[in-house]
Amino acid sequence: MTIIGTIHAGLPQGAEEVIHGLNTYVVGNRSNPRGIIVVYSDIFGLALPNNKLIADAYAKSGNWLVYLPDFFQGDPVSLTLADLLIPADDSKLTTFTKYTGLLASAPHFLLWMSRHFEGPTNKVCMDFLTALRQATPLQQKIGMAGFCWGGKYAIRAGLERNMIDMEGQKVPLVNAVAALHPSHLAVPDDVETLVVPATFGWGVEDIAVSYNQKAMVEEVHAEARERGRHVPEIAHQTYRPGRHGFAVRGNPDDPLERACLEDSHKQVNEWFDRWL
Repeated sequence: MTIIGTIHAGLPQGAEEVIHGLNTYVVGNRSNPRGIIVVYSDIFGLALPNNKLIADAYAKSGNWLVYLPDFFQGDPVSLTLADLLIPADDSKLTTFTKYTGLLASAPHFLLWMSRHFEGPTNKVCMDFLTALRQATPLQQKIGMAGFCWGGKYAIRAGLERNMIDMEGQKVPLVNAVAALHPSHLAVPDDVETLVVPATFGWGVEDIAVSYNQKAMVEEVHAEARERGRHVPEIAHQTYRPGRHGFAVRGNPDDPLERACLEDSHKQVNEWFDRWL
């Protein structure tokens, strides 16, 4: 995967098809995968090439069948907002340009948010994962990676309350999760009852996801262990500078931000190599 400018360069290698009711970008080993990786993207969805190229990167080893579903059901946030919300190089965006653009875009973004509030959004995701888990032999493991908006729902996929009945036993929807700069995370509700291994990536300079949430999540799990609850292995990785979107749209011309892009891919890949 070559990275140039704000959008990763390269032609996506997969194809879009309907999987469990959602248009889904599919790439990787279709015949005998070691496991399945589901990607829940940022708010720009399938329209942002970076998201498909991230899926391609996970599929490159040949181990995985990778699904990038359109959880927004044809309604992602417009790419015209991308350079305002998460510019690759913030230094090239004047304060006037940034805030004028954000003010002009605010009504459209608020309308989008109103169409994707938590209840229906959660249902679309968990319904897809339920159908996938039921259609997949239990011995074949499923991982989920979420970025920004998708990070919250990737973590939720590993919660006790979302387990389902299969073959006479309660099983989690997925076997391992990864969340990079997860937006709108509700602590403790979204993290307290994890039943699968989870890895988090936090940015020190992330203005959308407070770095303080890392300590909050760690405290929730420490308290759960003290109460005698089994907590699966949880790992946290810190990224510097770690501006919001660092795992998807970091500035590749900046050595530190390019390292964030590359290291976040490594973090997720190694996690799934270990647990799937």
